[in-house]
Amino acid sequence: MIKITHLSKRYGKNQVLKDISLEIKDGEIVALIGSSGAGKSTLIRCLNYLEQAESGEIIFDELKIDLSKVSKKEIFELRQKSTMVFQNFNLFKNKTVLENVMEGLVVNKILSPEEAKEKSLALLADVGMQGKADSYPSQLSGGQQQRVGIARALALDPKVILFDEPTSALDPELVGEVLSVIKKISHEGRTMIIVTHEMDFASDVADRVIFLDKGEIAEEGGAKELLSQPKEERTKKFLARYLGSSDYVI
Repeated sequence: MIKITHLSKRYGKNQVLKDISLEIKDGEIVALIGSSGAGKSTLIRCLNYLEQAESGEIIFDELKIDLSKVSKKEIFELRQKSTMVFQNFNLFKNKTVLENVMEGLVVNKILSPEEAKEKSLALLADVGMQGKADSYPSQLSGGQQQRVGIARALALDPKVILFDEPTSALDPELVGEVLSVIKKISHEGRTMIIVTHEMDFASDVADRVIFLDKGEIAEEGGAKELLSQPKEERTKKFLARYLGSSDYVI
């Protein structure tokens, strides 16, 4: 379980997150939605400590962190429990697809090189990239690169996977192939937090949707219920712009 209490974050005078409190259960899939600048990406980056919040507390299973005074040991422990799939893939350009997936397993001495290779090849097969193991990121489409990024995240077998708008950098015709992979792994019982503008996908895959507006949780609820019958006026206005605009098909 992840429990966040009173998390706040600012950039200079700009208050990006305002007193965020929420709980995420083991195995739950949560979609974060909201307009650009609402604080969605900042929130999940704070959960992985890629961004430092000014205040608040995170409880992650037995790990309890006061964000006003975080030690290097706590940051390491937090990152052992979660991994990020980035908007812009963040693959190592000088490494092959296979080496990108193996990297964390070998560097952190989780597996021997032989075991890491075997596991990485199996994960590449799971995301439909088994034929590209020896290719470099520059030789792949955006959708293929993102599927490698997902395989890399899965390799570390994290407690939670954080998806930071995984399709926002893709051409429209490539969005479906990445979302289909995410949908496939959503059936594995993993805890997932997904920042997305794909409302049809959120309705289909997520257990719960959280709508952020101006750094605050404006509304949250069951995915299908909130997206079809939002209660708050802010949510209704947002969804009027986004619902029905997705080309998501599986």
